[in-house]
Amino acid sequence: MRMRFANVLARLGLVAALSAAVVAAPVSDAEAQGKGAPAKGGDKKGGGKGEVIDLDDEEEADPKKGGKKAAEDEGPVSAGEMTEEGAQAKRLFDGGKWQEAALALKKVTAGETGDDEGNKQIAQYHLAIALYNLKFYQASYGIFSQIAEKPNHLKFNETLLWLARLATQLPEPADIVERVGKYDQDQIERFKNPQQENLYWQLNYLLGRYKYRARSYDEAIQLFEKVDKKSPYFVQAKFFEGISYVQRRQSVPAVKSFQSIIDAIDAGVEGVEDEARMKDLANLSMARTFYSASVRLDESNVPKIDPKKLSAAVKYWNRVDVASEYWLDALFEQSWAYFMAGDYPHALGNIHTIESPYFPNSFYPEAQVITSVIYFTVCQYQDALTVVARMKQKYEPIQKELEAILNQYKDDESGQKFFTFLKDVRDGKANLKPNIKPIVENALSDRQLLRNIEYVRVLDKEAELFKKMPPGFQSSDLGADITDSLDLAKEIAVRNAGTLARDRYQRYLDELNEHLRNAQKIVIDVVNAERGRLEEAVIKDKMSKEETDVLGIVSPDEEHVLWPFDGEYWRDELGFYRQVVVSKCKK
Repeated sequence: MRMRFANVLARLGLVAALSAAVVAAPVSDAEAQGKGAPAKGGDKKGGGKGEVIDLDDEEEADPKKGGKKAAEDEGPVSAGEMTEEGAQAKRLFDGGKWQEAALALKKVTAGETGDDEGNKQIAQYHLAIALYNLKFYQASYGIFSQIAEKPNHLKFNETLLWLARLATQLPEPADIVERVGKYDQDQIERFKNPQQENLYWQLNYLLGRYKYRARSYDEAIQLFEKVDKKSPYFVQAKFFEGISYVQRRQSVPAVKSFQSIIDAIDAGVEGVEDEARMKDLANLSMARTFYSASVRLDESNVPKIDPKKLSAAVKYWNRVDVASEYWLDALFEQSWAYFMAGDYPHALGNIHTIESPYFPNSFYPEAQVITSVIYFTVCQYQDALTVVARMKQKYEPIQKELEAILNQYKDDESGQKFFTFLKDVRDGKANLKPNIKPIVENALSDRQLLRNIEYVRVLDKEAELFKKMPPGFQSSDLGADITDSLDLAKEIAVRNAGTLARDRYQRYLDELNEHLRNAQKIVIDVVNAERGRLEEAVIKDKMSKEETDVLGIVSPDEEHVLWPFDGEYWRDELGFYRQVVVSKCKK
């Protein structure tokens, strides 16, 4: 039975598929990242949302302390005496007259006042702060991004602090992580003091995210470890620390990182947006990590199972709350574990729950593949063929509908049309047929997509704010810069969101196609298996009597009742179904 089971998996490529879909990462980047924790305490100058702040009394940057050398950086400069216009712009800035200061500082940066390069750089930095206080965060971010590209800029070091502040105002798709990546650990260490510890922890998290993205997992882990439990970024840092260990194939420290999330939440850690969801993600991640460590292929490509690690995976899947958005995922992934363990009654029982009418929008075509493989493994060939036939009858029309929609956007290079489609789906305005409506909605519902939509909304909000400014401000050169900044950012955001949404949609379709191909492979295997049995019967001139094994006989204890399924589902029975499996294979 075990060799037969291994041969089926190898032929269908299910071990490789499982490694890619369930094992490779315990939780996606999109799942782990929340909205961004708020800045807290620390710096006496504040920096909360909407708060007017000015850090100009900080120590002037020393160009010699530099940082990374950029190819376009022309070298350090010095600031001489300001012109009268430059001095007036600075006085407006010091007085908190942000609108007037911004217009005056723009003239300095444009070279209209005749100030030297050093004073122009300082004015550029002050202009970004003024725009921040006017709540034109995108335009402010654009200027700080320019400064971050030049390590010899007089305000290069101070800009790191402002990037951290902008990370609490702009959604993740603004990609502030990339700008923080222009700095190194030495620059971050400057903030390691009791007054700025919250900022220090946040910057370590952001730089860790950059290193993680660059696949520098060892560096990322070191940075995430610096984020203290008192930081609102602690839980997110531990998630990415755990994922980094998984990428390094170090399951033991990965599990410790994920467990620390649950421990911290139970201890009352602050800054967690959705504690129940984060605990479910941590349990799901530990289950996937243990499962990944439990399945190994030997030299003959036969899976070898570590029962202790497999049992641990099942334990953590069971800890995902039944009310969680991840419960069905946990139940389905757990069915794979039961299947690998040869516990077919549990595996089929879980699939029975997933397909109950309580979850009309669930989309798990792979569940039919598992079911048919189980029937094939126990030599119930006709049942395997029946499952495949029903699967094709249900999902082939869906496959064609999904392809037809995608073909409508094959020439959408800008992503604008698919972004509009994405918004229509999210707003319930898309004209979708009932059989594919829940599938498309699920495909386009992950958090990374939602954050891209949120980024476009934030940019639109700033555009509305700009329209309320005085006409003279709107028509100025600075006004043109703000408009250009918003237009460019929105164009990029829409393109990225549209492209990402189309990729998500394509992934769903590709996975469905793969499952249908696997189902067809099962048909071929059934035909070959039955042909082999027929040839054996001809040789022996008769079919030997098959011995049967009955799996899944349940003996309830005093706390449980055995209730045969009669076609009616009950909510309190979900997750507890078992299916009796009869093996017709010869011993």
